[in-house]
Amino acid sequence: MDNRLKFGLIVALTLVAVAVLAAFWALVLHQQHIPDFNQRRVQPPGAPIPGDFEYFYVVNTIISTINIALLAILVIIYLNIYVKTRSQFTIGLLIFAVVFLVQNVISSPFVASPFGFRAYGLGPFAFLPGVFEFIALTVLLYLSIRY
Repeated sequence: MDNRLKFGLIVALTLVAVAVLAAFWALVLHQQHIPDFNQRRVQPPGAPIPGDFEYFYVVNTIISTINIALLAILVIIYLNIYVKTRSQFTIGLLIFAVVFLVQNVISSPFVASPFGFRAYGLGPFAFLPGVFEFIALTVLLYLSIRY
């Protein structure tokens, strides 16, 4: 079996495992209290927010976690490429991936939730940016593995 194919399978299995763990953790976090700023009191767990579909945020959490895993893999790939080639362009890619990784970790629902912040009222706009980011990172990972 080709090394790139093995690596691709390992990446795919890792992303599936990350997605399953993120889904489980997001569903557990979903059961926590959600503040209702209109009434200045805390709603009971699982209480619906008018005009919102809570599973958008579960999907957002899963996609966000997968994007973090993709970026971590890209950082490792770019670091290995830099060690082999010492290319200035690879340093730029490495800096880009690290900064993007930090941004994704900081904006992750898993980081915001323990501090009491919840996103709601966004509807499908909660996860659509993450979907487009996932597509871009997947293309970038494919190109990085291919060459």
